[in-house]
Amino acid sequence: MKRILAGASLSVLTACAVFAQTNPPAFEVASIKQAAPQPEGRVAIRMGGDAGRVDYANVSLKQVLARAYNVKQNQISGPSWIDSERYDITAKVPDGVPADQVPAMLQALLTERFKMAVHKETKEEPIYALIVGKGGPKLKKSDENAEPPPFIGPDGRKLDVGGRGGPGGPGGGPGRGGAVMMRVEGGPGGGTTRMQMNQTSMNRFCDMLSNMLGKTVVDMTEVQGSYDIALDVSMEDLAGMKGGMMGMRGPMMAGGGGGGGGGEHGPAPDAAPSASIFQAIQSLGLKLDPRKGPVEHLIVDKGDKVPTEN
Repeated sequence: MKRILAGASLSVLTACAVFAQTNPPAFEVASIKQAAPQPEGRVAIRMGGDAGRVDYANVSLKQVLARAYNVKQNQISGPSWIDSERYDITAKVPDGVPADQVPAMLQALLTERFKMAVHKETKEEPIYALIVGKGGPKLKKSDENAEPPPFIGPDGRKLDVGGRGGPGGPGGGPGRGGAVMMRVEGGPGGGTTRMQMNQTSMNRFCDMLSNMLGKTVVDMTEVQGSYDIALDVSMEDLAGMKGGMMGMRGPMMAGGGGGGGGGEHGPAPDAAPSASIFQAIQSLGLKLDPRKGPVEHLIVDKGDKVPTEN
């Protein structure tokens, strides 16, 4: 009899464990709306939120999918509208639910409201390894107790990119930590772009580079902590990148200039042009080393462009 009871208890526990895995916590309330059109020559994206709240503005579903499934945007494929359509998403996390549950809640939200179905595939393909150069890293350590400096737009006004956030915040959003600020000097045919990331980790820096280059960049620097990183890249080089400006993840602002082109970067040459992304990274005491490795891809099988009503 005791054995029967023990077996029954084990079955109940197993069933509860399976139920917990297949039924993650859901947001208490969630609102999804089509984002308002952005002023011409300017793009502002927010992926952050205070404790217990997700607050995304003007995001593509590719950006949300990257957060929900812990992949880089260049590893996601599907209909073109997951990159072009923009949404405002706010959601309330139930009290007591840890932040590491938010990605699963985002997955459930995408399934419920966009009827989205996805699957994963792993392929061996070219990647970049971000490594430390011969002279060691030349990075500016962030003061994590200080408020990040304000982002200033091309019109001279401060740009609100949301709360501080951070990898441990709702949805792992960058807030201002890891946010990308872009300021363009010159027109589409010339000039340079200053890209600034404040209070960012090497892993999030690799996310940005992956989205720009259209190729997975893996952090192999073993550099820990948060840094303020600035890169000056020529408009010509930026326009030739597969991701270009619009492939960036997190808050950003562009003061004009071209978007992503269809080019493909090869190995990072030692004699790269002075304003190339490779040379800019080398100025930080880092280097992009071409290699091959397994890359996980997220494929969107189906989904609705217009979400169900709130």
